[in-house]
Amino acid sequence: MSLNEAQKRAVSHGEGPCLVLAGPGSGKTFTIAKRIEYLITEYKVRPEEILVITFTKYAAGEMRERFRRVMGRSGLPVTFGTFHGIYYGILKWAYGLNQTNLLSEEEKYKLLKECVSHLRLEEEPEGEEREFLLGLAEEIGNIKNNCFDIKTYESGRYDTSFLREVCVLYEQEKKSRRKIDFEDMLVLCHDLFVKRPDILKKWQQKFRYILVDEFQDINQIQYNVIRMLAAPENNLFVVGDDDQSVYGFRGAKPGIMQEFRRDYKNAARIFLNINYRSTAYIVKGASRVIAHNKCRYKKDVLTDKPGEFPVHVQEVKDPLEESRYIASKCQEYIKEGIPPEQIAVLYRAGSDARVLAETFTEHQIPYYMKEHVGHIYEQFTCFDMECYFRLALGQFTRSDLLQIANRPKRYIGRDSMEEEKPDYESLRRFYCDKGWMLERINELERDMETVRDKTPYAAIQYIRRCIGYDEFLKEYAAYRRLDSKELFCALDELQERTKECKTLKDWLLHVEKCRRLFKEKSGKKREGQEVAFLTMHGSKGLEYEVVFIIGGNEGSMPYKKAVTEEEIEEERRLFYVAMTRAKRRLIISYVKEQSGKEKTPSRFIEELLVAV
Repeated sequence: MSLNEAQKRAVSHGEGPCLVLAGPGSGKTFTIAKRIEYLITEYKVRPEEILVITFTKYAAGEMRERFRRVMGRSGLPVTFGTFHGIYYGILKWAYGLNQTNLLSEEEKYKLLKECVSHLRLEEEPEGEEREFLLGLAEEIGNIKNNCFDIKTYESGRYDTSFLREVCVLYEQEKKSRRKIDFEDMLVLCHDLFVKRPDILKKWQQKFRYILVDEFQDINQIQYNVIRMLAAPENNLFVVGDDDQSVYGFRGAKPGIMQEFRRDYKNAARIFLNINYRSTAYIVKGASRVIAHNKCRYKKDVLTDKPGEFPVHVQEVKDPLEESRYIASKCQEYIKEGIPPEQIAVLYRAGSDARVLAETFTEHQIPYYMKEHVGHIYEQFTCFDMECYFRLALGQFTRSDLLQIANRPKRYIGRDSMEEEKPDYESLRRFYCDKGWMLERINELERDMETVRDKTPYAAIQYIRRCIGYDEFLKEYAAYRRLDSKELFCALDELQERTKECKTLKDWLLHVEKCRRLFKEKSGKKREGQEVAFLTMHGSKGLEYEVVFIIGGNEGSMPYKKAVTEEEIEEERRLFYVAMTRAKRRLIISYVKEQSGKEKTPSRFIEELLVAV
């Protein structure tokens, strides 16, 4: 593979800082590998003085392998690693840390659970606790990645005083156990370099030439440390694309690429503007969309591949019809000879793929999920409906009664259900001296008799409207500081999916079957002959012959929580990343309605169809 003119300028860059803007499919990995080769063979830089940093172990390994192929031999002591891996190595050398000092993700989850429990927050219902704690971990990580001060930080997701208490307790517990988490590796390395200039100098002398891949994904603390490490020679060669900066929730921001130009005013700037991946239709369409962003370097991306198939936008009735459309098109393309592994379905959030995954599972179309997609039958609202249905069918168990006894609030105490198989009579015996409680128990029994002979759809409607489950959800969302719309959306989707079942028993069997199939799917390793299901974030760095983007509606793209101009621009960048995964065919679909509510196409689709 030969280098184009822009790649040649990047590869042969001399000393000092250099910013390489590398668009999608522009051969940046090959360019970085050739740059390392050039440093060694032409500038006579010792391999051990070269540090190459990227964001994942996989990417670091891929870069190492590409360099080995370019050089035609292995064993050269160039250092390849991730930010966390490199910084951990420095801490290991300075403080004698080892694996026992690292807090695993599971340990972090358990420790946060202990901290929350210590603050006497009520126990989360099944299906919700882990999501709550993972969100909390993300918020704490964001504080560290952005170098925020917890004393002045204001959270948009959690009560500020509660978050501060959790953070303080979490840090105390880590310290007492001599543990550090993922973000601590960055913070501690920064503090080490500030406090010990002699140690900083040692590492500066070791790594005189630093190359950073995917620079648009860097956060503030990573950038601060890498600047310290590169000084005073500043042989810092960074490669990235501000249009593909999509990890704002981790602290990454495209503004750091602008900041680089301010920090290094004499930095060279090179643009790799030829897309070797996608056809002209895809490149031009994606360029039309991203051009609406204001905070970016303006670019004119070219391609050497002529237009073959125009970008197709498909309108469908609802998510079920959308899933069937995607499934049929996948089967059609596979019959045409396109390997299943060269087809990908992309979506904004895991919940967008729930109906699709169920349809593919039912039709036995092979698919692979890179990330876990929480299906609708994992939601705690589904567990609640199951409990109500079993009670209606007379299948009394203590666990079912405990689950829904106070959803909505009936003031039925846990101590009233101590029997192995409690029922209405045992509850009445316990509350025999409280007439108002007896009426509540009688009402529950009457409601279950009413539900018994209804269709699953009508039964859920009755539980929500007449029994008061919707009111419980509103109160629950307010107490937990959750978005009630998300809870109701999940319940609406669940109710919609019951329409194909005639009886409560049929639906219970259907749920059991679906859970078993999803479990079998999640437990399997990728076999290689499967359609890929990916979130847009998870698709970054990948490419496929055929790409479907589903759920192209307002509220999904851009995501409903994106409000500010900065947030909308990140959503547009994410859509741009998804579009540029496609090599030959790109199909984008949107629904007209969901759970009986009218939906509108995404503004990004309009931007795609109308030139600026």
